Amino acid sequence: MKQARKALLWLLVVFLIASGVLVGGVLSGKTSFAPKLALDLEGGTQMILAPRVQGDQAISQEQLDQAVEIIRQRVDGAGVTESEITTQSGRNVVVSMPGVPTQETRDLIQASANMEFRPVLITGAYTATPEADLTPAKDLPKPTGKPENPSDTNWITPELYQQFEAYDCPTELKESSTTTHDPAKPMISCDERMGVKYILGPQEIPGDQISDAYAQLARGVNGSVTGEWVVVIEFNSEGTKTFADTTQRLISLTGSRNQFAIVLDGNTISAPTTNAVISDGRPQISGGFTQETSQALAEQLKYGALPISFDIQSEQQVSATLGADQLKAGLIAGIIGLIAVFIYSIFQYRALGFVTIASLLASGVLTYLALVLLGWGMNYRLSLAGVAGLIVAIGLIADSFIVYFERVRDELRDGRPLASAVAVGWKRAERTILASKAVNVLAAVVLYIVAVGNVRGFAFTLGLTAVIDLVVVYGMTHPTLVLLARTKFFAEGHRFSGLDPSLLGAEPLYKGAGQIRRFTDNVEANRGKKNQKAGVEAAKRMTIAERRRAEANSAPAGAKTAKDKAQEENNE
Repeated sequence: MKQARKALLWLLVVFLIASGVLVGGVLSGKTSFAPKLALDLEGGTQMILAPRVQGDQAISQEQLDQAVEIIRQRVDGAGVTESEITTQSGRNVVVSMPGVPTQETRDLIQASANMEFRPVLITGAYTATPEADLTPAKDLPKPTGKPENPSDTNWITPELYQQFEAYDCPTELKESSTTTHDPAKPMISCDERMGVKYILGPQEIPGDQISDAYAQLARGVNGSVTGEWVVVIEFNSEGTKTFADTTQRLISLTGSRNQFAIVLDGNTISAPTTNAVISDGRPQISGGFTQETSQALAEQLKYGALPISFDIQSEQQVSATLGADQLKAGLIAGIIGLIAVFIYSIFQYRALGFVTIASLLASGVLTYLALVLLGWGMNYRLSLAGVAGLIVAIGLIADSFIVYFERVRDELRDGRPLASAVAVGWKRAERTILASKAVNVLAAVVLYIVAVGNVRGFAFTLGLTAVIDLVVVYGMTHPTLVLLARTKFFAEGHRFSGLDPSLLGAEPLYKGAGQIRRFTDNVEANRGKKNQKAGVEAAKRMTIAERRRAEANSAPAGAKTAKDKAQEENNE
């Protein structure tokens, strides 16, 4: 009893916390009460990306396919948006996204050039140097010899330095440049976030040597979380070796030459300093990041190594491919399914069916809260395929309750009192329910991993509802039945309780307060009555000769039959 009340209380706390977070998000203007909809239900934006090439340079199909895959990872990196990424005419890439993409999303899609790591040689003001402050020709830096490594300042020629001073980052960033940078030569780059421009040395590590990148909270020396967000980069074996050599050199340098720049599409997205020799290939980038900025940088690092660059050639709004009518039809189908389950539950389980109905409603509310909060937190969008997953889940959720209730009724047929039947029935049903949900979750995970587009939305909702089903079964259905088993209405098998003996295929299980007739005794009594009735019917169908023969065979030894008695009377 105590455990049952505690489980119900915890479920109520989950409801209140989720509802409170949602209301807070709505009041702050960060989300709404409605789930976000995918492209097929809401419409959105279609962008045609043209590859950025020089002259008559050809684009191979392999490069285009790789570009599509990386752009899809970028677009879906923050959640299940179910965007459509396709190729057009064997050259362009078409990106269709729900809603209106933010400027950050556009930048992420366009930032498709090779990513590279270069050492910083010198830093300067973000804007062009005023003419009065330009360095005189006689004072311009001049190489004293051939550069020995990428950090050598002999890479800086007078011409490069003059170009650096005249370089105006705000102007350069607004212009769409098709300039490609030779990885074996120095370059000028701007860091918009920090408001700095750099002269960078030759490339040391290409971006395709990054195997993974992610944001996390930093940890102190003793392993405790410091609250500072950092970005962790993981290099492959080749990148690990090169980066170890690079940090070995940079750690001995001072000033800006101690920094290495991460360059994407010709622009510096981060230029951290080197604080130690990194030999394990897992450097951490820190520097006043928030959770959002650290995750954005991690996505740029993880999906930055595209073989070709793109410009947004055209952008237009597109209408929903399915629209409100199909969504309405899907919701109507779901409501019909719910009503059918409700009717079946009441017909089959009487008052016990209301436990099923309450559990389904609780699952529905939890699913709604999860969809809205996931849409806010990870940009999950509900498609028609996702709606189909929710409708399928109605039957799968109801199946858990039916398995449990039938186990309990089986125990009642064996003569157990209701409280004991609930306890034993739950132990047996629990294994079946867990196995069933494990299969559902496994199927959903596999489908989500191997599929793309709308199928991932179906898999996501299917797995989500399976988890919510377990939460409701453990947090509401079983505890509620434990509490109801202590009530007189259910414990005595009232005819409207769903535990009426006539529904269980047996004579009354209950003979009075505290007295229970065993089901096996009822079975024997019923069998005897049926045999007796069958014998009477058979006797009625016998001929006179068959009846006399049967009487003779069944008479005890020495007993006289009716025929013998009649013969004796005639003899007298």
